[in-house]
Amino acid sequence: MSEITVILDRLGRGECGAFDDLVSLVYQTLRFRAYDQLQGDRMVLTLQPTVLVHEALLKLMTGQPTSWENSRHFYNAAAQVMRQIVLNHVRDNAARKRGGDWARVELEGVEPLVTAETADWEALDVALDQLKRMDERRHQVVMLRYFAGLTDEQIARSLDVSEKTVKRDWAAARAFLRATMSEEQS
Repeated sequence: MSEITVILDRLGRGECGAFDDLVSLVYQTLRFRAYDQLQGDRMVLTLQPTVLVHEALLKLMTGQPTSWENSRHFYNAAAQVMRQIVLNHVRDNAARKRGGDWARVELEGVEPLVTAETADWEALDVALDQLKRMDERRHQVVMLRYFAGLTDEQIARSLDVSEKTVKRDWAAARAFLRATMSEEQS
């Protein structure tokens, strides 16, 4: 069992100090990944990597008690939560830009405006959902690599496959996501 799995087991048993041990073990990995993910995207410039990681950890550790099976289960959940936080942040910013705090007036027969800034993240969200339905493992590779920031070696261990398989899945998933996102945007 990996060190993270042992700590997650301790956390599941309600052991004091397990949460602190978990945070110290995964924090830097998640923060580096959040920094890479947010770098250069002008729609998420106001979202800081530290805030993203803190909010993700807070969401993961509050609410419904969760029994983490292993590090893969934890990183999958962390990746999913980080994805949702970024998507919500982009949507909130876009809503404010379009007068989200103004009084709303309903107009019949008028198509809502979709800005290019939100279309990319929303298209990614739709494409990821399609990928998950088509190929769960490739979806997990994307989530673990892009949102949780794991290396190919870590992903391979987590999914119990070879690094070569992870690289093949990553390449295929990227091609699928690009094609699907292109269709969504056009």
